[in-house]
Amino acid sequence: MIRSKRLLAAGIAASLVLAACGGDDDDTTSDDEPAAADEPATDEPATDEPATDEPATDEPADADEPATDEPAGEPMESFNVGLTFDIGGRGDQSFNDSAAEGIDRAVEELGITFSEAEPNADGSNRAELLQLQADSSALVIGVGFLFAGDVAAVAAENPDTNFAVVDDAMLDFDNGGVPICDNCAGLTFAEEQGSFLVGVAAALNSETGTLGFIGGVGGFGLIEKFEAGFEAGAKAVNPDITIIPQYITEAPDFDGFFAADRAKEIALAMYDQGADVIYHAAGGSGAGLFEAAKEQSEASGSKVWAIGVDSDQYFTSSEEVRDYILTSMLKRVDNAVFEITKAQQEGSFAAGNTVYDLSVDGVGYSTSGDFLTADQIATIDDYKQQIIDGAIEVPTVPEGA
Repeated sequence: MIRSKRLLAAGIAASLVLAACGGDDDDTTSDDEPAAADEPATDEPATDEPATDEPATDEPADADEPATDEPAGEPMESFNVGLTFDIGGRGDQSFNDSAAEGIDRAVEELGITFSEAEPNADGSNRAELLQLQADSSALVIGVGFLFAGDVAAVAAENPDTNFAVVDDAMLDFDNGGVPICDNCAGLTFAEEQGSFLVGVAAALNSETGTLGFIGGVGGFGLIEKFEAGFEAGAKAVNPDITIIPQYITEAPDFDGFFAADRAKEIALAMYDQGADVIYHAAGGSGAGLFEAAKEQSEASGSKVWAIGVDSDQYFTSSEEVRDYILTSMLKRVDNAVFEITKAQQEGSFAAGNTVYDLSVDGVGYSTSGDFLTADQIATIDDYKQQIIDGAIEVPTVPEGA
């Protein structure tokens, strides 16, 4: 299904009506937020009056170079981006919503338009959606590694359209890591680094010395990076800490990302085993963890915590559970979507992989809710700098795996 936001002028294929809604650019969720320098200076002029209306002196301008002939800047090229979500689409309170924030920001700052699509429940129409997007888009983005194979195939049939896949490097590792195709880019993340930071936060706030980790789907290497980083961060604070990991499903069964009821059951069992902080990397299933934290806290009279993922889930989750979300590991899919769109506009799109790590605010952690103390934030940020400096190398595989 492809959803529209605003009709474009003629010339766009009738099969897609394109979106151009203004994004919400106001994010106060983390100390890891990118600096305002990312916003073009032309978006916020210093005054409402053009500079040429009020010359600095009373002397007439040089007749050979009249100030009024100088343009304020080259107009930005407008084009359409086909943003193709993973199952769940906009409103999943996690991974897809972060991508949506990135495209909304691109509309506001870059002046582009977009169309958004979401696969059916079994994902069987991914290739069809990608082709529909390619018919009217200069850039097509697949949100999730499950798009990788279909993007490679569709890109080959559409050499004049560029493609990007979130969470897949789009490299041919069997042939030395060359790009799979000349018009394909990969957008990947150092999830283990951001997870290390929330592991530190968890250990600093645990009174029982036991933590939990809920992975949505195991067995294909990605979610294990979250577990490995979380474990390493927690043990950096307390080497004797206990971590209980559990995955909802194993690949190729990806329903574990959409099983909130099952996540709630797992979380309640972990709290019963003594865990007082649980981190999830389970997509939409994380809502079940938050419900479990609230239920366990109210039933026991002793507060337990949950840690969110991808987006700042203090804001994306229901208000009833916010008081139990200690922090969230921020996976800045929004930045990746914005930056690849900007590269397309600037003509600098390049095939191959871009890794978003702590050094470029590609991952991070949130401080919303003010549950982390100033001392704890200082400790977490110290670990963050050590990772950036190379003093700490965060593992990507859990201990004992």
